[in-house]
Amino acid sequence: MDRTQANSGTRPVTERLRFDEHALEVWLGEHVPGFQGPIQASQFKGGQSNPTYRVDSPTGAYVLRRKPPGKLLPGAHAVDREYRVLAALGLQGFPVAEVYGLCEDESVIGTPFYVMDMVEGRIFWEARLPGLTADDRAAAFGSMNATIAQLHNFDPHEIGLGDYGKPGGFVERQVARWSRQYIGDVEAGRIGSMDRLVGWLEKHLPPDSGRSSVVHGDFRCDNMIFDGEKPVVRAVLDWELSTLGDPAADFTYHLLMYRMPQELFAGLRGLELEPLGIPSEEEYVAAYCRRTSRDHLRDKDYLIVFCMFRLAAILHGIKGRIVRGTASSAHAAQMVQRLEPLADLAWAEAEKARL
Repeated sequence: MDRTQANSGTRPVTERLRFDEHALEVWLGEHVPGFQGPIQASQFKGGQSNPTYRVDSPTGAYVLRRKPPGKLLPGAHAVDREYRVLAALGLQGFPVAEVYGLCEDESVIGTPFYVMDMVEGRIFWEARLPGLTADDRAAAFGSMNATIAQLHNFDPHEIGLGDYGKPGGFVERQVARWSRQYIGDVEAGRIGSMDRLVGWLEKHLPPDSGRSSVVHGDFRCDNMIFDGEKPVVRAVLDWELSTLGDPAADFTYHLLMYRMPQELFAGLRGLELEPLGIPSEEEYVAAYCRRTSRDHLRDKDYLIVFCMFRLAAILHGIKGRIVRGTASSAHAAQMVQRLEPLADLAWAEAEKARL
């Protein structure tokens, strides 16, 4: 599957995810300065969890993210948390879309939602950032690195997010959470390598790092909008998994692009990086460490395994939503095809980890 073609642009809103456009139009008129209707809604192709829509009007384009209808796992699809973190980070000058309002009244379109500005630019669905020159690609990697470092350098208390999550024991809680989600989603079935990873992660759990920051939870190139002309991050998207946690785990998840082959989330493994202008994994880690005032990235081997397991658990959840009929993307089935290869790759990383 061509990830760029599969995920770029919009399509008509599916029957299951349609809503009362007139009701939304009334709400926009009450909450968005200068808004005028009528509106026309379309659905973004990308996204597996919270359905995301483009809303066009005579006064501009907006983006709506909503909680999906139907049976949902407890604690998932928390659009109110997404709204809160976007609002707080926007006040700090961090690259996020401007948010206009949160609606928790389900009578408007059927589920809670929030509306934000439509940020124009370019989204790359492959980690090699196709179409850029080597110099621009190097600059884009530098911008991604600086952006996640900026996020991790914020003091959560100083930006109004001191209670956004529990600051300590992040990795331990995450291992327990995603193990529980995997085991509990009976409809999605069980996988041998995932079962082994649950035991391995619990057995080798490292001591708590003592560091805590706002973490994105899914920091990948396809969750960023780059400027259309310059290799600079304009907005970071998809904050559903954000919380307070260990920044090293958040950054290590971002590092998975170096360990993934092209057939798994279009990663960099097996590519000649230097001619492309892409820094090596070691160089990229060193740049992040400089920007966050640390001398090394501790527990990296363990965190690589954990982050792969967590991503596999997310795919397992998508598989469960397919079974339950609540998957929001037309390409959910193709995504799930990566589940077992990813779980096997995670187990291979566990077997060679130096702990």
